[in-house]
Amino acid sequence: MADRSGNNKKKVNQGATLKKVFERLGKYRIFLIFSILLATVSVALTLYIPKLTGHAVDFIVSRGNVDFPGVLRVMVQIGICTLVTALAQWLMNVCNNKMTYQIVRDIRNEAFHKIEILPLKYIDGHAYGEVVSRVIADVDQFSDGLLMGFTQLFTGVATILGTFCFMLSVNVKITVVVVLITPLSFFVANFIAKRTFSMFKIQSETRGEQTGLIDEMIGNQKVVQVFGRGEDVTERFDEINERLNRASLRATFFSSITNPSTRFINSLVYTGVGITGAFAVVRGSLTVGQLSSFLSYANQYTKPFNEISGVVTEFQNAIACAQRVFELIEEEPQIPEPEQAVVLKDIDGNVKIEDVSFSYVPEQKLIEDFNLDVKPGQKIAIVGPTGCGKTTLINLLMRFYDVTGGQIKVENIDIREVTRKSLRAGYGMVLQDTWLKTGTIRENITMGRPDATEEEIIEAAKASHIHSYISRLPKGYDTWITEDGGGLSQGQKQLLCIARVMLCRPPMLILDEATSSIDTRTELKIQQAFAKLMEGRTTFIVAHRLSTIREADVILVMKDGKVIEQGNHESLLEQGGFYRHLYESQFAH
Repeated sequence: MADRSGNNKKKVNQGATLKKVFERLGKYRIFLIFSILLATVSVALTLYIPKLTGHAVDFIVSRGNVDFPGVLRVMVQIGICTLVTALAQWLMNVCNNKMTYQIVRDIRNEAFHKIEILPLKYIDGHAYGEVVSRVIADVDQFSDGLLMGFTQLFTGVATILGTFCFMLSVNVKITVVVVLITPLSFFVANFIAKRTFSMFKIQSETRGEQTGLIDEMIGNQKVVQVFGRGEDVTERFDEINERLNRASLRATFFSSITNPSTRFINSLVYTGVGITGAFAVVRGSLTVGQLSSFLSYANQYTKPFNEISGVVTEFQNAIACAQRVFELIEEEPQIPEPEQAVVLKDIDGNVKIEDVSFSYVPEQKLIEDFNLDVKPGQKIAIVGPTGCGKTTLINLLMRFYDVTGGQIKVENIDIREVTRKSLRAGYGMVLQDTWLKTGTIRENITMGRPDATEEEIIEAAKASHIHSYISRLPKGYDTWITEDGGGLSQGQKQLLCIARVMLCRPPMLILDEATSSIDTRTELKIQQAFAKLMEGRTTFIVAHRLSTIREADVILVMKDGKVIEQGNHESLLEQGGFYRHLYESQFAH
């Protein structure tokens, strides 16, 4: 019963996926119509040639008794049919290519745009390489199957119907023999195709898992080597690779036996036509030329069954891959903004957090009943042990995640009622984990302000103490770097991120261990630059080094998702609570 239920679910999934493909095909129906018409013309002329060949054979009666004018006339007709057929096939392939790659382009665009609006929890919960595999490898596999389907399916079906009509016009009895044996090909192809879909789906999922591991290892190769995990990673890769090998072999084996099986059936058809036709020629009910035409038709009639069976198995792979892509496209997007969403302007930096609760996993509470009232221009430091909710609070302020209870207000407006773009534009953020994009240093600094002038860029770089280093590079600000920073040190990458914020000069700042990778001397200079930048700006500072937050207006001491202490540096030390314990543990001699 369970197996039957599973099979029904698989059929529903396949049917639903095919429906989505055809929906996207509707935009390009004009190419589909032309492709079908051209396939019909190509097949009709291809099938007319054997009939002409039969006439030519009948013009050759015996030695010295040949109707050469008749043979020449037939040869000219065959030549014209061949040229028109070649042109029709070329135009059909143009239509099929156009149709396939337009659909593939649309699906990739949909997938990429969906990634842009997916909630952060989806990205956090999936390996990056696995997501990349869906958008790149799976779509490639889908396009290959779709192109093969369009190219061979139309011509195959047209050939079967056309040859059937031509065979009927030559001899009805032999046509019946062909039609009675042929359905065996359908049964064989259908039997195998049903079993290959699940195998290709497993192959596609395992390929995604492998891509995810490769992406993860390339991005963290230094860590892997430092901790000597090379052998363990290799073993893990070998295990996934072996699973992919088994899945691919099974899928390929079952799909590859379709062609020989249908060829065997087709050989039976050809043999049946040859024997039946030979008796008909002996009886005088069929000429030799007609038999030669019929044998040609029988061969052409059975050939599409081989091609269609190949298309069916390849199409199983394509649909399995398409299903994974559509799963990504149909993921629940982040909560949409209300139609009347407010665009934040003239932000003073007034932030209120009222009775906020949040947890990544419902059964595991993180932040509960959190309240905070931040006045414009205040410096709010957030300290506490690892896992207490410091970075989570930043994610909530930026609305990377939505609160599960309570509300966060900016300028007395619930941030769920404002546009995400205007909210995030109000913050300048420097994280402990730096992020750079592939491009020039200039492009990385001006990410938030592409229209900044050269003077403003240099001023921001000087304020973040990275200008002198950039000036020593061969191409200065036009030096090309990759997303991992290339030859830049971790500290230099962090300075570039700081320069990016210095250039934007937003009304509010979030500094999450912003100077953690910078040497002490440079850090003092950066702190001075930050002090100047923070003047009049509401600033949230996440810090482990308590020496960097002594001047904060309010220090929030967090533990287990709750603010257990609140005040300035001196008052918290006087309380002699958890903050004092943290402070003394850092500065104990």
